[in-house]
Amino acid sequence: MEELKLVVASNLIKLRQKAGMTQAELGEKLNYSDKTVSKWERGESIPDAYVLMRLAQIYGLTVDDLLRDDSAWQDPAERARAEEKANAPTFSSGVVTLVAIVGIWTMALIMFVAFWLALDQLQWLIFACAVPVSLVTLLVLNSVWNKGKYNMLIVMGLVAAVITLVYLFMLHYKLQPWQLFLILVPAELLVFLSFHIRRRRS
Repeated sequence: MEELKLVVASNLIKLRQKAGMTQAELGEKLNYSDKTVSKWERGESIPDAYVLMRLAQIYGLTVDDLLRDDSAWQDPAERARAEEKANAPTFSSGVVTLVAIVGIWTMALIMFVAFWLALDQLQWLIFACAVPVSLVTLLVLNSVWNKGKYNMLIVMGLVAAVITLVYLFMLHYKLQPWQLFLILVPAELLVFLSFHIRRRRS
């Protein structure tokens, strides 16, 4: 019983102080004197059931919360956030990323088939366009879910894909601009250095 008195007393002190009330202000809300509130907070007595219910209403808790150690309960806002988080649907970041990438390639395939049926031409460049689009999507999702852990590799892949795409487009028009690949090495080096520009802490 003594332990319960101390637990309730500790809870009442913390909750009153958190609410920014004096003992007199709390006593006024409950129609009790500040001396009675002081007794509760010193652990000399425990409020009766009705007062415990009123205290629970004032602080937005349950009576059970008032009778338990404060490490076992949370304030209402924290409880609501925890319940919302527990009830929220969970998604696998890997599966969402895979769905996005497969969606891009499905769209590319649809466009390929449409060109094939409508124009009787095989537009293979559509698939070449899908590569940088996939990498941009991967870059965004990786930044959101993995805090950019592999962003450098993705950006390097994106640079290579864009240069290759330009080359393929020019090749399609009977040009052979192999010189474009001379840009690849310094461009990749630039990406690498850009991701290591931050000074390391000593």
